[in-house]
Amino acid sequence: MRLLLFFLSFCMSSALYAAIDVYEFESPAQEQRYRVLIEELRCPKCQNQNLAGSDAGVATDLKNRAYTLMQEGHSDDEIRAYLIERYGDFITYRPPLRAGTWLLWFGPFLLLALTAFILVWRVRRRPETPAPISDDERRRLARLLDDTAAQD
Repeated sequence: MRLLLFFLSFCMSSALYAAIDVYEFESPAQEQRYRVLIEELRCPKCQNQNLAGSDAGVATDLKNRAYTLMQEGHSDDEIRAYLIERYGDFITYRPPLRAGTWLLWFGPFLLLALTAFILVWRVRRRPETPAPISDDERRRLARLLDDTAAQD
């Protein structure tokens, strides 16, 4: 029984063990540069979560790769280009402006312009207010309403 309890407590305590990424930097500025970089890059598995907040295995690998490249002296742009080359434009929250991303960059503005055009078109197409009715028509309407009320 004691052996079973020991085994169960060992299994439960192993879940409490969490790996914390510890990176050593040459300066606080380099550490800040790293933090900004991994917050700007998106996790390919989590999709809308940045690398800094993701615990996915691929995110850990990408953080390690970004750290290694930074230690080798690569610039932020070179690191981004390296990751974009391997994972596509999806990896960054700010994809580059090129033919493949035009819809992504200009789509919201086109949708806004189309909506404004449709609203203006519908307002202009709205029928004019009808002309006021004459006294003869008013009397005739009153008679019709009286006849209808009398029938009910």
